[in-house]
Amino acid sequence: MQSLVMRLALLVLFLAQGVVSLGGEVRVVVQSAGSGPPVTTKHQYSSHVTLYIENEDGTKKPSGWSTRKSDGAPQDQPFAFQPGRNLIQGWTEGVLKMSEGERAFLHVPSAKGYGGSPMGSPGGAFYIPADSDLLFDIEILGKVSSEL
Repeated sequence: MQSLVMRLALLVLFLAQGVVSLGGEVRVVVQSAGSGPPVTTKHQYSSHVTLYIENEDGTKKPSGWSTRKSDGAPQDQPFAFQPGRNLIQGWTEGVLKMSEGERAFLHVPSAKGYGGSPMGSPGGAFYIPADSDLLFDIEILGKVSSEL
């Protein structure tokens, strides 16, 4: 009994620290805090993003899609989005936990990404294999437009 209690305590500790995931939830790991207001579904935002495929061992592989020159884009070209509109579920869930000016890693499980559908093409500009867990390195630059 004591061993079971100890294992449960360790699991709770690791879950809280983000060392272990239950697999179905989007995790946000802040790289640098934002000083602006929280992101909402009422506005369109500008962002810098680099997308990786996240392997089971936690390593990452570039997908080929980035808006940052430093990550392979021809030039810095911010990406505009509005949470809840034409986005995968995991992106919306993740950015709604962020604030303007914040940079974070969004860990998105396959079920909240593209699921069993591959995106792009192997050898093309970008490629996301079916059933891939995704890792977005995203920085919310600020609002693009006022309330819609």
